[in-house]
Amino acid sequence: MPTHAQRLQAGWRQHQAGDLNAAEHAYRAVLDENAKDANAWVYLGILLFDRRHFAESVDAYQQAIELKPRNPIAWNNMGNSHRMLGRVDEAEQCFASSLKQKPGYLSALKNRGTLWVWSGEIERGLQWYQRGLEVDPNNAELHRNLGVIYLLLQDFDRGWPEYRWRWKMPDLQRPSIPAPIWQGESLQGKSIIIYPEQGLGDAIQFVRVATSLKERGATVVLRCHSRLLALFTSAPGIDQWNLEHATPPPVDFQASFIEVVDRLYQQTRTVVYGNERILGSEGYLTVSQALIDYWGKWIDQTCPRDTATKQRVGINWQGNRGHHADVYRSAPLTVLRPLAEQDSLQLFSLQFGDGVDQLDECDFATSIQQLPEHLDTDGGAFTDTAAILKHLDYVVTTDTAIAHLAGAVGTPVKLLLSKVPDWRWGMTGERTPWYPSLRLYRQQKIGQWEPVINQLIP
Repeated sequence: MPTHAQRLQAGWRQHQAGDLNAAEHAYRAVLDENAKDANAWVYLGILLFDRRHFAESVDAYQQAIELKPRNPIAWNNMGNSHRMLGRVDEAEQCFASSLKQKPGYLSALKNRGTLWVWSGEIERGLQWYQRGLEVDPNNAELHRNLGVIYLLLQDFDRGWPEYRWRWKMPDLQRPSIPAPIWQGESLQGKSIIIYPEQGLGDAIQFVRVATSLKERGATVVLRCHSRLLALFTSAPGIDQWNLEHATPPPVDFQASFIEVVDRLYQQTRTVVYGNERILGSEGYLTVSQALIDYWGKWIDQTCPRDTATKQRVGINWQGNRGHHADVYRSAPLTVLRPLAEQDSLQLFSLQFGDGVDQLDECDFATSIQQLPEHLDTDGGAFTDTAAILKHLDYVVTTDTAIAHLAGAVGTPVKLLLSKVPDWRWGMTGERTPWYPSLRLYRQQKIGQWEPVINQLIP
């Protein structure tokens, strides 16, 4: 008969393999037999955190601590759950308790730094990251975190070198391409294959680097997922395509999109990269005029303008729930109510996947025009959406791929940013050099979206 410890380890292996249902069953079975097993409560807390049931995970860790007060892992993990709930003071107390019990506990140092960075006290967060580096000077995650912060603060000279540590982290892998990484060498008469390294928004934002490489004399090969092919065929500067999982052609160099931006900065040492067209580009992506016309007719027939002055506005509120900062950067649909109450606006939902379910729970959903379910299923990712954007007066969105798509096709965007946004938006200002059509609306207090939305109301 397996012991409780053995059954917990078996559950943990299922947990690590992604079978959360089986793991939860194992953890709860142990607790049903022995509710005073502190380790089982910790395992359950981790699982509930992974399910994004943060309040329930706090309760599980609290149970573990009541049974075993000297428990730095539980204190650290509970701090993380409080952090995800926006409970800054409670999270700080947890991390302090964890480090008091186990000085130099690297995970708690990292999480304490992240707590203060996400709360807007960046210098305070940096201090804890630096403390972490004293414990582990070669910790890739800490160096990556420092890079993100320096880039956010527009300190590119320190930011890019630190950010390169991301390639030492296990969750970021290069495609298997037998070519050296481009370090800024001359590209005249050379070939280079470039590829996205992160999410869809990053891919849309940085595909424009092909133009700069082409201007340097390179033959540019773009490697991407097949679903992005139709949209990216309009991107200038690309000579050849290579789909993921296909054998790459022989080339002289390889680089991710973001690495190209990094290397171009190293060559020019200017934020706008000299005369480069990386920044300030507008309308560098498009789709066929036939597709634009098709969706224009659909919109006119489905939702004709009541008056000549009524504006058509796309809305998007929820990003990828799996993103580590989604709880901060996404907003609930309900905060957009003031827009729905404006008679001068006709809202169109640009929400797909995560967050769509909120339309079923929203009492003003009838004032939001929803798009057909087959959107973007025939021509490729974002192609129909790109065509629709051409018929909207502007878009209101949180930091999602839609913001990048609208900026890339030149549609005006009112971008709602959390107090500490992604590094590309910086910490201040209403404009961004990445997209001339974007205007930035910044949160002043963590989690408070209402004042941001009120800025949009005439």
